[in-house]
Amino acid sequence: MQDGIIQPFLRLSGLEPLTVRPETNFINIGERTNVTGSKKFARLIREEKFEEALSIARQQVENGAQVLDVNMDDALLDGEKAMVTFLNLLQAEPDIARIPVMIDSSKFSIIEAGLQCVQGKCIVNSISMKEGEDRFREQAAVCLSYGAAVVVMAFDEAGQADTLERRVSICERAYRILTEEVGFPAQDIIFDPNVFPIATGIEAHDNYAVDFIAATRIIKEKMPLAKISGGVSNISFSFRGNEVVREAIHSVFLYHAIAAGMDMGIVNAGQLKIYDEIDPGLRELCEDVVQNRRTDATERLLAFAETVKAKGKTAEKDESWRKGTVEERLSHALVNGITDYIEADTEEARQQYPRPLDVIEGPLMAGMNIVGDLFGSGKMFLPQVVKSARVMKKSVAILTPYIEAEKEKLMAGNGGVATSNGKILMATVKGDVHDIGKNIVGVVLGCNGYEVIDLGVMVPAEKILQTAVEEKADIIGVSGLITPSLDEMVHVAREMKRRGMTLPLMIGGATTSRTHTAVKIAPEYDHGVIHVLDASRSVTTASTLLNEDNKTPFLQKIGEEYRQLRENFNNKKPVKQYISLEAARENKVPINWNGYTPPAPAHAGVRALQDYDLREISGYIDWQPFFIAWELHGKFPAILSDAVVGAEATRLYNDAQEMLQRIIAEKWLRANAVFGLFPAWSNGAETVYVQDTDGRTVALEFLRQQIKKAPGQPNLCLADFIRPADGPPAAGEAGDTLGAFAVTTGLGIEPWLEKFKAEHDDYSSIMLKALADRLAEAFTELLHEKVRKSYWGYAAAEQLGNDDLIREQYRGIRPAPGYPACPEHTEKYKLFDLIQATGHTGITLTESLAMYPASSVSGWYFSHPESKYFGVGKIEKDQLEDYAARKGWSLEEAEKWLRPNLNE
Repeated sequence: MQDGIIQPFLRLSGLEPLTVRPETNFINIGERTNVTGSKKFARLIREEKFEEALSIARQQVENGAQVLDVNMDDALLDGEKAMVTFLNLLQAEPDIARIPVMIDSSKFSIIEAGLQCVQGKCIVNSISMKEGEDRFREQAAVCLSYGAAVVVMAFDEAGQADTLERRVSICERAYRILTEEVGFPAQDIIFDPNVFPIATGIEAHDNYAVDFIAATRIIKEKMPLAKISGGVSNISFSFRGNEVVREAIHSVFLYHAIAAGMDMGIVNAGQLKIYDEIDPGLRELCEDVVQNRRTDATERLLAFAETVKAKGKTAEKDESWRKGTVEERLSHALVNGITDYIEADTEEARQQYPRPLDVIEGPLMAGMNIVGDLFGSGKMFLPQVVKSARVMKKSVAILTPYIEAEKEKLMAGNGGVATSNGKILMATVKGDVHDIGKNIVGVVLGCNGYEVIDLGVMVPAEKILQTAVEEKADIIGVSGLITPSLDEMVHVAREMKRRGMTLPLMIGGATTSRTHTAVKIAPEYDHGVIHVLDASRSVTTASTLLNEDNKTPFLQKIGEEYRQLRENFNNKKPVKQYISLEAARENKVPINWNGYTPPAPAHAGVRALQDYDLREISGYIDWQPFFIAWELHGKFPAILSDAVVGAEATRLYNDAQEMLQRIIAEKWLRANAVFGLFPAWSNGAETVYVQDTDGRTVALEFLRQQIKKAPGQPNLCLADFIRPADGPPAAGEAGDTLGAFAVTTGLGIEPWLEKFKAEHDDYSSIMLKALADRLAEAFTELLHEKVRKSYWGYAAAEQLGNDDLIREQYRGIRPAPGYPACPEHTEKYKLFDLIQATGHTGITLTESLAMYPASSVSGWYFSHPESKYFGVGKIEKDQLEDYAARKGWSLEEAEKWLRPNLNE
C-alpha cells in the first residue's frame, strides 16, 4: 500500500499469501501433480492412492514451487471426482496447502468442481475463446464469482496462435472482453501465449521461442498489469528422455523470456539449471535453437544430445542377455523388439559370417521363425510382432549395402534383398485410402520370411497387375474398407483372368467377407481367390499357396467351400420377407408432429473450427477400437488386466499414451472441422430438403427399410425424423433443422509416416495411423457434444461423461453417408458442398468417395428425440427404381452404388 492506495498487484493465496509485485522474481509453478506431466502421479491417481500422490505435491513444494498445478485430465479417470478428492486431501496438509493452487483442465466442469473445494485465491488454467466469445464470457464470469485469477490461452475460434501477430491480437481481444465486459481485474489476468516445441526438425517450428518471447514483450507493454505464463517443458519436448539437454534449453529459454516479461511458468522446480552453470558448449547450442540463430542449430544440438545420452546411460535393466553369442543376442533382440544394440550386433555377425546374406538367412531368420511360432501359438501378440519387424528391418538395412556390393556375384539378381519364402504384392484398391489392416498383414508376413511389396493406397488394377508381373510376385493381395472397393476387387479379378494370370489372389478388408468373396469375386478368376479374415490367418494361407504339394488340394477345398456358399446364397429360401416400398411408407415412424416443436439452432449456418486443441480432443477417445485394430480383443479398460493379453495390452496402451503426448505437444497432426445447421423439411417419404446459406434448396435422398416388420415396428428411414412440410418455414413459423459436419485429424501425418518408413519403423507408423483414427472419432464426439449443447443448443443442460458419450446416451444421431442408415455414398457430394468441407478442412473425396486424409469423418446431425441408428438392409427393385428416378440416374448407375443393399 502506498499513500493509502491498494496497489493493483496479482494477489494469490493458499494458507499463506503470495503477492506478485513488479520486483517479484519468476514464479515456479510445480508441474508434477499433473497426470499428463508425471507418469508416477498418473499411476497413483488411477490406482486411487491419493495419500501417496500427496508426497509428489510435497516434493514440489520442497523443491521451490510457489504455485502447485493440479491436473486430472486422463481418459481413464473421473476427472471431477479425482480433482475434488485430491484437492480436499491437499487442503488438510498445511505444508502443501500453504501455497496457491492452479486448477488445470481442458474441461471446464473439472475446473468448476475444483473451484468449489479449494481454499484461498487460486488460478484457473485455462479459459480461451476457442468456443467463441459467449462461452469465454460465461467461463470468465464463473471464475470471477469464485475470486480466481485466470490463465487465458492464446486460442480463438480459428485455433491456437502460433505466430507473433496472432498471439498478440488474441490476447488484446481477450483482455478487452475481460476488463470491459466481464469486469475482470486486469491484474488477475495471466496470458499464456503458447510455448511450442522447438528443434523438432520441422522448419516452421524454428521460430516458436523467438515469437513467444517477442509476444511477451509486446503484451506486457500494451497490458502492463497482465501477467505472462507458459508450459516451459513444452519447449524441449523433442528431447524427451534427455534431461541434461532439456534442463539446459529450459534455462536458456527462461533467461530470455523472463527478461522480456514472463512472470511465471509451469516447470519442474527441482530441475532448473542456473544459466551461468550450464556447460558453455551446450549453452551456446541451446542459444542457437532458442533464438533461431543458425539454420543448422537443430542438427548441431541433436548431435551433442547423442553424446550426452551415450555418456549418461545407466539403465537399471536386465542386460544379462548381452553375454550370449551374437546369434543369441540377435534372436533375443528380435523376440523382444529391442533396437538398442542392433547396429553393433549386426556388424559383429557380418564379420563372423562368410557373406552378409548369411546373417539374414541364418540368425535373423531363425529369430523371426521363433517370433512366427510364438505368434501362431498365441504366446506373442500383434504389437510385439510389429516391434520385432522393426528390429529385423533395421538389421537388414545395415546389411543391404554389403549385399548390394556383391549381388552380381553372390545373389544372381536378387536385388540386394534377402531371399524369402515368397514374394507377395499388396495394395489398397483404387478409390480407397485405408491401409492399417493391410500394413499389419504386411508386417506379419514379413516377420515370417516373405518379401512384401506394398504399393500403398488408391492403386489402380492396371498398376497392381503390371507390377506383379514385373516383380515376379507369387501372390497378389488386395484390401479395402469402403463398399465401392468390393466392386474394384471384382474388377481386379476379371483383369487377372483377361490377362491370363495364374497367381493366387488374397482378399482382405473390413467390408469384405467370405460370402462376398465366394459369390462375387471367385467366379471371375479361376486360379485361386481366398478371403483372409485377419493378419493371423495370412501366414498360413500364404505358406499353403506357395507349397506346391499343398496348393492344389487347398484350392480345391476352398473352391468347393465357395461353390457351396454360392449355391446356398443363390438357392436359399428367404428367411426374411420383404414388402413393397408403398407398404413400407405406410409403416413409417409414427411421429406426432403437431405435438412437437423442433429446436431452433442458436447459431445457424456454417462454422469452421481449425487447428483445434488435440489435447482436448484426446479426452474423448474411445480406446476399445484401438485395441481391436491391433487384434487384441476385450473390453477397455478391463483388457489391461486380462489374464492372457493384459500385459501386452498395457504395454501397447503406454506406448500409445507416450506417442499421443508427442502428437499433442509437437503438433504432429492438425485437427480441422466444419459443420452447418440448415432449415430442413421432408416430403413425407424418403427425401429431405435443406436450404443452404445462399437460400438454395438441396434435395437429400435416403432409403427406407423394406423388410417385413413385426406389428408395431416401423420401416425406418432417416427422413422420418425431419418434419414434413411443403417448403421452408415462413417468418415466425417453427421449422426443422438438419446438420452436416466433417472433421479430420489426419492433416500433417504424411511427413511422419515417411520418417517412420525411412527408419524401418512399422510399429510407430501403424501406431500413428491408429491414433489419428481414434482422434478423428474423438473429435467427432466432441464436436457433436458442442453442437448439441451450444451451437444448436437443444441439450444445453446435458452432463455426460466420456463413457456415456461412447454409449450414445444423448439425444440425436449423426449417421454417415456410406454407413447402414444411409448406405449410398454419393450423397457425400451434397454434404461436402453444403458446408464447403474441402475448403474449410482440407478433406478431399476420392473417385470412390473415400475421404482423404483417411482419419476423417463426415455425416448428418438429427435432433429428434426418437431418431436412432439402424440399418436399411436389403431393398427391393421398386425402391431401386424410385431411388434412381429421384437421383436422375439410370438403373445401372443405381445398381453400381446400391449393389450391397439389393435383395437379389
